[in-house]
Amino acid sequence: MSTTLCFDFGNTRKKCAVFHKEEMKEVVVLPDDSLPTMQALINRVKPTKSILSSVIEHNPAIEELLAANTKFHKLSHLTKVAFTTPVGKPETIGADRLALTAAAVHFYPSSNNLVIGLGTCITYNFINKYHEFVGGAISPGMEMRLKALNYYTAKLPIVKADSNVPLIGYDTNTNILTGVVMGMAKEIDGFIDAYREKFRNFNVLLTGGDIVYLGSHLKNKIFADPDLIFKGLYAISEVNNP
Repeated sequence: MSTTLCFDFGNTRKKCAVFHKEEMKEVVVLPDDSLPTMQALINRVKPTKSILSSVIEHNPAIEELLAANTKFHKLSHLTKVAFTTPVGKPETIGADRLALTAAAVHFYPSSNNLVIGLGTCITYNFINKYHEFVGGAISPGMEMRLKALNYYTAKLPIVKADSNVPLIGYDTNTNILTGVVMGMAKEIDGFIDAYREKFRNFNVLLTGGDIVYLGSHLKNKIFADPDLIFKGLYAISEVNNP
C-alpha cells in the first residue's frame, strides 16, 4: 500500500499527515525539523512518497533525507497544479496558500471558492470557477492579535484564546477576548458577504487550528475542515509524484 507523508511547516507548528493511498490516517506534530526526528518518522511509517509545504527557513538537510528515502516533492511556484496563478509574481505565493487552493479545486471544481486559512495569519484565497487563483487578502491571526495587544501596551496582559466570549466584556481579559474573537468573526463574515455579493455559485471553505475558537461566532454557513491543507498536499503529490 502506498504511503505518503504530507509535511506542513508553518510559522507556529511543524506537522505531518500520513496518508495510506487516499485515506488520511494520522497527523503528527513534530517537535523540530532535525534529521533524527525526521528519520524516526520515516522508520516508523516507511513512506513511499513525501511532499513538503514550508513557509519558514527549515533545515535544508531534511529535503535530501526525504529524497533519499521517498519520492519527494517540494511545493513551490514551479509545482504542477490544477489551476493557474495569473498574479504579478507567482513565486511570492506562499506554499500553504497553493496547497489550500489545490484542495478547493480538487473538491469543488465547478465553484467559485474562497478558502480561509486560520493560522498565524488569516489568509483569504479566492479561486474562481475557471480554476484561476487570483489572490485574496492576509490579516493578523488570533495569536498575533493577542500578543500585539500585550506588546504594544504598558498594562494589557497576554490572554489565552477561548471560544467562550461574551458580547460585552466585563473585565480586562474578557474585553480583550471579545475584541479579538468577535473582531475576527466579523471580519471573516464581512469578507464572505462582500465576495458573495460579487460572485454566484460561491463556496466557502474554512480551515486551520483556530476554527475551534471562531466557528460558533460566524453567521455564514461554512464548510470547516481543519485538515484541508493536508488533503490539498496529497492531491498535489499525486500529480507531481505519480
